[in-house]
Amino acid sequence: MDVARATALCAVADIPLEGGVAALVDGVAIAVFRTHDGSVHAIGNVDPFSGASVLSRGIVGTRGDAPVVSSPMYKQAFDLRTGACLDDASVSVPSYDVSVVDGVVLVRGVR
Repeated sequence: MDVARATALCAVADIPLEGGVAALVDGVAIAVFRTHDGSVHAIGNVDPFSGASVLSRGIVGTRGDAPVVSSPMYKQAFDLRTGACLDDASVSVPSYDVSVVDGVVLVRGVR
């Protein structure tokens, strides 16, 4: 990731393990998650089924080998790596490049 073009969001320690936080980047609501193994992922925060900006408050876990968040609204699971809905292949949310540098979460690709 080109760190010079990335947006710093928060300290990785500010994201609960197996939890998420919401951020607004250039007017776009994103959800940033930290999985059980410490990996950090970023996807769009808007649940496409309800239209509510709530995915950051979903339940983080796995389905098979995929790290997922289940929406707190209707419980659809979204792959944290790709944003694909695992319950409806025709639906997805945006996914964003994320990295951690010196303990700070950086995101890129938000428009």
